[in-house]
Amino acid sequence: MTLAVVPAKDLNGAKARLADLVTPDERRILALAMLEDVLAALVEVPRLDGILVVTCQAEIAALARELKAEVLEEPENRGHTAAVAYATQEVLARGGSALLTVPGDLPAISPGEVEAMLNTLGPSPSAVLVPSRDGQGTNGVLLAPPDALPLRFGEPSFENHLASARRLNLPTTVLHLSGIGLDIDRPNDLLTFLATPRDTRTYRELTAWGVATRLKANKPA
Repeated sequence: MTLAVVPAKDLNGAKARLADLVTPDERRILALAMLEDVLAALVEVPRLDGILVVTCQAEIAALARELKAEVLEEPENRGHTAAVAYATQEVLARGGSALLTVPGDLPAISPGEVEAMLNTLGPSPSAVLVPSRDGQGTNGVLLAPPDALPLRFGEPSFENHLASARRLNLPTTVLHLSGIGLDIDRPNDLLTFLATPRDTRTYRELTAWGVATRLKANKPA
């Protein structure tokens, strides 16, 4: 049984590094839109046996249930690493054989990329890691068994995860996937995302707000 885990960040103060480009209300909507697109991609992957969204916020929980994901409530927002650790114990308690985790801010993720991760995973114990576009973060993790590798997120988590895998002699495959690799944190990430038209909520919201025009206006001369 393979379960997906999506830790959802606190909507209060979401995407603060985009504050010069989008309003607080827009950032909140953007966070929900990206989560919706991540969940919409995951539910299209038949080999996943379930999706757990880790959150303490009612608005996120309602969206998750609407998109046929299960909510794993945490008492407070304790951060990405703690949320994944919490969910890992739940997956193990359910007898899960593998765990996939991605953050909720990957609006370019596709079902095909998730399938590629699943197809690449070797016999247990093994791991598949997908780095962020800049190579610093870890945007996708697939582990068999679910606790095969201790996970700690935050740059430079990718190199740290590779080093941990080597210490444990854990067979690990690195996949470079453009959609999973693109998390939205900075204005340049939005520029990259908007360069390719997509039938997703995130793309529609950003287009409706005229964010591409704002990006050009903010570009240094």
